[in-house]
Amino acid sequence: MPLVLSTPTWRANPDWGALLGYEGDELTAVNRRSVAFLEAMRDELLEPAERDEVLVEACVGPRSDAYNPTFLMDADEAERYHCVQLRAFADTGCTQAAALTLNYVDEATGVVRAAAAENLPIVIGFTVETDGRLPDGTSIERAIEAVDEATDGAARSFMINCAHPTHFADALPEGESRARIRGLRANASTRSHAELDESEELDSGDPLDLAERYVALRTRLPELEVLGGCCGTDIRHVTSICDAWLAADAAG
Repeated sequence: MPLVLSTPTWRANPDWGALLGYEGDELTAVNRRSVAFLEAMRDELLEPAERDEVLVEACVGPRSDAYNPTFLMDADEAERYHCVQLRAFADTGCTQAAALTLNYVDEATGVVRAAAAENLPIVIGFTVETDGRLPDGTSIERAIEAVDEATDGAARSFMINCAHPTHFADALPEGESRARIRGLRANASTRSHAELDESEELDSGDPLDLAERYVALRTRLPELEVLGGCCGTDIRHVTSICDAWLAADAAG
């Protein structure tokens, strides 16, 4: 199966980097080294003919808390903020960028604009609450439409991540924006974000059940091309998802 390797840089942006003493050129170097790390791992483990099946993706995350954003930006400020990290990735070997667990439209818009300024394709991942809506109540459909309207459709695609399928299966877009969703990276747990924040142990859920729920979304999200996991998932979940998906392919 083709594979997406995403850099471990979800928190390698200016605010979060500064908490660990990484700023300016040092922060840029961390982001750039993360791409080189994945490239080296790919090249060590795979033969040259196999490497084209591996896409190296640069990962960015929200400026504020992914579950409970307390610092909100308008689109212009978000563009200025995220351009620092995206500029660091722009001339590396990554194929695209992905912004994970974004939770409001203006930040997503700014991220897309910042990526476009660097000619870097980007995938926007929205996270939702148990009602299938962003924390501010925006629907998945409206969030995708608003970002596309504000950026002339510059995002490569959208994904839903950091939520369990039971939270969003009944809240998918009804219109054309449904085809813009091409990735799922769901949580293993059915718990709400608030419950996960308060949990003292990782909830790994049920890998087989999660896989079955992915397969159940095949016809409703026909453009899916990336399947993965977020909080609580590990190789068991990814293996179950792949096995279930291939079995569904074989069954027609």
